[in-house]
Amino acid sequence: MSDAISFKLNGQSVELAVRPDTTVLDLLRDQLGARGTKEGCAEGDCGACSVLLKRGGINGGKFNAANACIMTAAQIDDAELVTVEGLAHNGSLSALQQAMAENGSTQCGFCTPGIVVALEGLLLNKPAPTEDEIHDALAGNLCRCTGYRPIVEAAKKAASHSANVDDTPIMPVEIAAKTVSGGTSYYPNNLNELVQLLESNPEATILAGGTDLGVHRAAYETDWDSIISTAHVKELRVIEETESSWTFGAAVTWAEVLDRVADDLPSFATLIRRFGSTQIRSMGTIGGNIGTASPIGDGPPSLIALGSTITMASATGGTVSMPLEEFFLDYRKTAMPNKGVIVSITVPRIKSDEVFRTYKISKRYDQDISTVCGAYWLKLDGDKITDLRIAYGGMAAIPKRASNVEAALQGNLLDEEHVQAAAKAMATDFQPLTDLRGTSHYRNKIAAGLLTRLMHDVRGESVEVMSL
Repeated sequence: MSDAISFKLNGQSVELAVRPDTTVLDLLRDQLGARGTKEGCAEGDCGACSVLLKRGGINGGKFNAANACIMTAAQIDDAELVTVEGLAHNGSLSALQQAMAENGSTQCGFCTPGIVVALEGLLLNKPAPTEDEIHDALAGNLCRCTGYRPIVEAAKKAASHSANVDDTPIMPVEIAAKTVSGGTSYYPNNLNELVQLLESNPEATILAGGTDLGVHRAAYETDWDSIISTAHVKELRVIEETESSWTFGAAVTWAEVLDRVADDLPSFATLIRRFGSTQIRSMGTIGGNIGTASPIGDGPPSLIALGSTITMASATGGTVSMPLEEFFLDYRKTAMPNKGVIVSITVPRIKSDEVFRTYKISKRYDQDISTVCGAYWLKLDGDKITDLRIAYGGMAAIPKRASNVEAALQGNLLDEEHVQAAAKAMATDFQPLTDLRGTSHYRNKIAAGLLTRLMHDVRGESVEVMSL
């Protein structure tokens, strides 16, 4: 339990009493004088607030870009942060900063600090990135006036000799901290401590990545007087891999999930890159994405179609597991035990006679909310479907199986005749809402159309390529 935090900022130790729900952006700008970090959207979308963050063994114990605007003080206790002020070394600009200046890669300059930080994070982890990897690193950074080509070229120029913030002296930031107390943070180390804290502090906010909850906090819509962090709970940080499955603890980040599944599930990997920028993937967790129970959350449809199992625990009910599709009951309502927590998600691997595809339809390719997200697992005997699971997001109050569509395809060939019959069954499975992202009619047409895309994709006639 703590009402104070300690961390390193640009190589300098900082310790201060602060409300645990203070955003890291406010902490940096208002209390620590590091004003190079900017506030843009305050929703984790534009990247102007990007910092480099290293937290114990999370994300391989490396620095990764993260959004300071939706991160809270409770999440940086015992962590290391580097802001744009910390990238210059011995009075000289970093190789990337120098390349940005020489290449005309900035105009108004408001977005530039966040762009530089995001690219430095890429170069630290991948000293010789491909152009696709550079674009992926920039997907969470909005530049309104320069255009990305000179920025990408600057990253290429700097790639061969970018400095390492771990090994090079860092320009100190003048620390002008003021004490702001009120509120308490808890940092349980194991599952038993976590569920006991939940039992005795039912009003506390359970904080994992905070990429959803943090948006509300950044807009001052909520105050969190008591926070229980999941970052150090060993059972929630486990990653286990067998020949038949992966088990991901609920506090495992999407960056860590992506690293494990990219080779075996390339379609899922493409989806993960689309629904979360590098900044979001380094913070957002697989358990948090499920626990928010959003009808348009992009992770659950794929996890349901893959046949995943969720494990939960509470102080009074012990541990319980169930198929993930049974976890979602109604809009934002789940089968979570009273005062319970998600412990882990077990995801089956694909076998040689199985295929998996997932497709997301949104107004913008990167970092946008889904209009429709479809996920498809098929077991094949030659061209015949012997088993299948199809799940959609954005089509109902919960991520949901398309049982009538499945029945129309079960035991049949994946051909035009049976795809058309399955498409007609779509309306019996879903009656989606109309909102700003799409009408009910549009959603049904898109969901049905994705079956045709699946057919062509499985035939090898069309693919979605992102060579990362």
